This record gives sequence, structure tokens and C-alpha cells, in this order.
Amino acid sequence: MKHLLSAALACGLTGPALAETCPPAPDHSEALSDLIAAAQEAPDEAAGRALSDEMWALWADAPDTYAQELLDEGMSRRESYDYAGAMKAYDALVAYCPDYAEGYNQRAFIHFLREEFEQALPELERTLELSPRHVAALTGKALTLAALERRAEAALALRAALDLNPWLGERHLLPVLEAAEQEL
Repeated sequence: MKHLLSAALACGLTGPALAETCPPAPDHSEALSDLIAAAQEAPDEAAGRALSDEMWALWADAPDTYAQELLDEGMSRRESYDYAGAMKAYDALVAYCPDYAEGYNQRAFIHFLREEFEQALPELERTLELSPRHVAALTGKALTLAALERRAEAALALRAALDLNPWLGERHLLPVLEAAEQEL
């Protein structure tokens, strides 16, 4: 099926050409709540990071097989630095599943990697509209705002992410952002 997906992407075919409608994303809200509570109580960074990995597994659980293939294709292409190919897969994913947060989050990540920070922000905002407790999107928003030299806003976004998981590696940036925030 992966070869069929690659061929479809190469030909410019997107979701509706291969599948009619995207089902709702799986409801992982209870599991996410449990993971957030566990992260807030985690005894150390290793435990907190393991819980972050479990959160990622929830966010990356696409609504159906076709959406999962698009997500996986985009991630694979991103890992091989094929950002254009990754964006094509994520564009197809968002077109097919406009209510699936991870499609927008992954597009934001590609924009971030390309240093297209202004383009990443609306993608992150849409991710957070669909999934307000998406810790990675909150962290991505903080990093994007910091790259745009909007440090006060970056500090707010990072604090929101750290409220959900205090063990994020990016927590070490908060003092720098807060110092810049106080200078304003």
C-alpha cells in the first residue's frame, strides 16, 4: 500500500480521490488526561520523557488507514530531509482530514524546519484549536514565537506546555524567555 500511496502523491492525487471521507480522529482524551496527570507527578526527567513518548503515540494515531499512511509518509520524508515531499503528504492529510490536529502540527514543523516561522504559527493555532492539550504544539508555538523574537508570548506558551508536562527538555529555555520578557 505504501507504494500505492507514493504513486498517488507523485501523481497529485489526494484524499478524496482515494477515499471519500475522513472519520473523526480517535478520542484519546481520557488517556491523554491520564498521561498528563502522570507527567505532572513524574519523579524525574526520564519518566517524564517516557510519558511524552506515549502522548506522541496518541497524537500520531490517525483517523483511518489512509490518513495514517499519509502521516507516516510525511514523517518518513521529513526524516530524510525531503521537506517538499513531506509537505505534500501533510497537505493531502489536512485536505482529507481537516479536523485531525496532527496534520497541522506536522505542517507547522516543516515550516519551522524551513525557518518559515510566520507560516508555522497559523498551523500551530489550528492544532491547538483542535487539540488544546497538545503539549508538542504548545512547545512548538513557544519555539516559533522565540524565533520570531516574540519572547513574552513564547514564555506564555512554554509555561502552558510545562503546566501539562513539567519535564519537557525545552523547560531550560524558560529562564531565558522570562529574562527577555522582563526587559520589555
